Amino acid sequence: MPHFVMIGWDGPEGAGRRDRLREQHIAHVHELAREGRIVFAGPIRDDANERSIGVVIILEADSLKEVRQLIDRDPYVAGGVFKSMTVNPFKQVIPDSR
Repeated sequence: MPHFVMIGWDGPEGAGRRDRLREQHIAHVHELAREGRIVFAGPIRDDANERSIGVVIILEADSLKEVRQLIDRDPYVAGGVFKSMTVNPFKQVIPDSR
């Protein structure tokens, strides 16, 4: 199944929204992981490693359209945590995925 990378960067209200939506977001991501959709996921941290300022999620889906539908259901996305977000096809090279 193809891989896709989602990178989201928090907006000015991201920290407060992140705090309010964390439990719902974690539940959503764990559901996707149980379905075998998450390759890996985690927050991007600030330079001092004190707070989250974004997220990287590598997902498996049949199409870019499908992965966007999965991501749009994420409470962080729906709740406006991110000021910007990209979703692109991703090719794993290392470790060798053959």
